[in-house]
Amino acid sequence: MKNEGIDLKALDIIFDSMVQTMSQSKDDIYIISEQSREYYEQLKYELEEIKHEIAILIMKTDALEIKSRESRHYLATVSKDFTRYSEEKIRKAYEKASELQVELSMNDMREKQLRQRRDQLERRLETLLDTIQRADQLVNQVTVIINYLTSDLKGVGEALEEAKHKQDFAIRIIEAQEEERKRLSRDIHDGPAQMLANILLRTGLIEKVFKEKGEMAAIKEWKHLRESVRSTLIEVRRVIFDLRPMDLDDLGLIPALQKYLGTIDEFEKEITLEFQSIGKEERLYSNFEVAAFRLVQESVTNAIKHGQPTHIWVKVEWLPDMLNIIVKDDGIGFEKDEVKEKSFGLISMRERIDLLKGNMKVNSVKNQGTTMLFQIPLTIEDQED
Repeated sequence: MKNEGIDLKALDIIFDSMVQTMSQSKDDIYIISEQSREYYEQLKYELEEIKHEIAILIMKTDALEIKSRESRHYLATVSKDFTRYSEEKIRKAYEKASELQVELSMNDMREKQLRQRRDQLERRLETLLDTIQRADQLVNQVTVIINYLTSDLKGVGEALEEAKHKQDFAIRIIEAQEEERKRLSRDIHDGPAQMLANILLRTGLIEKVFKEKGEMAAIKEWKHLRESVRSTLIEVRRVIFDLRPMDLDDLGLIPALQKYLGTIDEFEKEITLEFQSIGKEERLYSNFEVAAFRLVQESVTNAIKHGQPTHIWVKVEWLPDMLNIIVKDDGIGFEKDEVKEKSFGLISMRERIDLLKGNMKVNSVKNQGTTMLFQIPLTIEDQED
């Protein structure tokens, strides 16, 4: 067959259109997910309010039933003894018993309505939760497919041929790349980008201070600017180092950790870092060393950002079939109800340790610090998976 009839430009247009349509579909699914999530929270709040109202109504009904029994008993008593009780008292006793009975009936009707609404909300919440989960799953799947279509996988192909689960391994690689891109984007936006914007503002401020307050005030402001530039440089170097420390490939896990912690110790003057490696060190598969390094990095970063520690200890224990990593700090710790603020880092670490078929334990006590324990199996089979 000849290729003269094949229009490569048309194929490119079709391919680009397909990718664009999938991207738009992903955005639409994401919007549906967010809208469903907001509606879910509204219904969840309404459900809690209804449950609370039902509980109050039940207590009121119980109290009314007691009063109603007493009222009916009193009515029976006065009805039997016309000589002792006047007709007015008997009438009032009857009216009171009737009022309580009517109120009980109304409470019962209201309770049934509330229970019906509660059941409807619970069913609706269950449906919404399923919709949210399906939408999130679809967004992830579409993201993976788009990356598959737009990424150059030539270099990955040779490695995947030796893997036991080629397709699953490829998807994990792409998902990991996507997460790293997101993390890097956040780091640059929250770090160097913000700092550079601040420096730009300060340069204009120096000129204004010089004109309005003189040379000494401008020099003082210039010193602040120089400190901002220094902090920005440190942050840029940190972002570059986070991408991939060269020592990890060249020398292995322990030297890379020593250099990383040494860099942190150099710039975090108020924090003392101690590192210890126990046992016979060995080189691991590249993916194992990267994951172990990132676990320590994420733990130390979280401690510095959120824990306000004065001391951080990192210990690596080399056992015959297990690698134990312990990261401990003496910071402020956190309660279980505060974990949402740190959940992204913990989820990221949990995903890494799951890929390594290891275990992760978190022990944190308010005002007493946090201890992270990672247990990574070192069997050949686990490293090759």
